[in-house]
Amino acid sequence: MRFLDLIEKKKVGKALSKEEIFFFIKGYTADEIPDYQVSSFLMAIYFQGMNEEETAYLTQAMMESGEIIDLKEIHGIICDKHSTGGVGDKTSLSLLPMVAACGVKIAKMSGRGLGHTGGTLDKVESIKGFQIQLEEERFKKQVNTIGIAIVGQSNSLVPADKKLYALRDVTATVNSLPLIASSIMAKKLASGADKILLDVKFGSGAFMEDAVQAEALAKMMIKIGNHLGKEVNVVISNMNQPLGNAIGNALEVKEAIATLCGEGPKDFEELCIEAGSIMLLQAKVVSSLEQGEETLRKVIEDRTGFKKLQELVEAQGGDVQQILDPQQLPKATSIISLPSIEEGYIKCMHTLELGVLAMKLGAGRSTKEDVIDPAVGIVLRKKVGDYVKEGESLAEIHTNFDLPQDWKDAFYQSYVWSKQKVEKEKLIYKVIRNV
Repeated sequence: MRFLDLIEKKKVGKALSKEEIFFFIKGYTADEIPDYQVSSFLMAIYFQGMNEEETAYLTQAMMESGEIIDLKEIHGIICDKHSTGGVGDKTSLSLLPMVAACGVKIAKMSGRGLGHTGGTLDKVESIKGFQIQLEEERFKKQVNTIGIAIVGQSNSLVPADKKLYALRDVTATVNSLPLIASSIMAKKLASGADKILLDVKFGSGAFMEDAVQAEALAKMMIKIGNHLGKEVNVVISNMNQPLGNAIGNALEVKEAIATLCGEGPKDFEELCIEAGSIMLLQAKVVSSLEQGEETLRKVIEDRTGFKKLQELVEAQGGDVQQILDPQQLPKATSIISLPSIEEGYIKCMHTLELGVLAMKLGAGRSTKEDVIDPAVGIVLRKKVGDYVKEGESLAEIHTNFDLPQDWKDAFYQSYVWSKQKVEKEKLIYKVIRNV
């Protein structure tokens, strides 16, 4: 088999066989196929696409390119959750302890953030002493004992995806649905969970521009799960404004703690309740979404979800006192309130720009080598649909340096105003259940 023949075949839109796709992934992972040929192949996929079968085979081949985590030693149904990412997305920090407090086993492998947002690992590392690297046996034992663990992905997990993503990033082939779906699902399937919940986001602060694209990606990933014997459910959520109010690692940990105690932003709590209800249904802990919602609201009310977060932090070496008293989490040297220079309703926000501004404070990475400052970020005081008087605080900026004028200018430019009342957009666009 020659790889050149596969390029020719995909260039004219023909479907590849399972054997051809496995040949490609095996050869590229072993450095037997050069980058220049794979670049051409990826561009052919970008323009010609892949059918359902091809996408499932690509996912399987990538999944099998490295270690596959065997979680059979963990008792009960194991659930995992993945978000396609967005500004202020700290969902795992509240949702997963809530669901674990209801008896679901959570074995979560997470990544770091690159770009305008920190990843889950960056957020939990705001907590002093929190260990993200656990030996596999300790990881499994912890899930069996307290029902939850959040760790970094093993370097041996899906090596094909690491190589392919790096190449896609420099060849303008990132935004291809089959390549996106296979990349996400290969990592989730290799992580070993029985049931998977995906939060696919769309909008100005998300990877997918609109709800139509997000739904197409969601359905593709559900079909991959079906093909490979895993139940996948999807929440499609709106990222046309930041999720919750906090953008920045320690700030988001504080907001996650507040949410577990019933004191968090209502939009963020809504997403946790909706997604958590689906996870409880997947794990057969409840028999309806309504029962799931009721169960999760009780977990917030009696603070058993908050207690589960404490158990998680303690088990992984973190400072529990920072959870009990979030004021002990990293703090910036300055908190600057930026007043509104307009009066009216906030019509929309350039969410990505707000994420980039938080990154420029040190809350995210522009390169893999950048070091995140856990203390810095933005806390929004007003969001879309709110009426704001001139001089009222739009946001508090947590920073360790003086804000340059061009930073402030960009912040104000990220808001669009209206004199007319603006309806607030729905956060949850659609739930797609694989039943």
